[in-house]
Amino acid sequence: MVERPEPTEQAPQHLCLDKGYDKRPAPEVVERHGYTPHIRKIGEEKKDSAGEKRYPARRWVVERTLGWLSKCRAILVRYDKKAANYLGLIKVACILLWYRRQHRLSLLR
Repeated sequence: MVERPEPTEQAPQHLCLDKGYDKRPAPEVVERHGYTPHIRKIGEEKKDSAGEKRYPARRWVVERTLGWLSKCRAILVRYDKKAANYLGLIKVACILLWYRRQHRLSLLR
């Protein structure tokens, strides 16, 4: 295990956190452990190098996909002993999800 280097003036230890840590005790705890906190404020969007707003993060895509996959009972509770079989089930479930979505979209056109 690699030990954490001691922070110096030239190389301070930074810790980047998302909006979920924008609460009262978080910055004090981070500073108490010797880190420089970088916590994005709630409602603040990411800005590019020119200072203009970029598109918001799309974290919901992952959560939505995991919600769809959780409806497949073979994936929800892992019955397989081999990791390759489980990965195969996840791939088949993703293929079925995308096929159903493509079929639904083709009916709307």
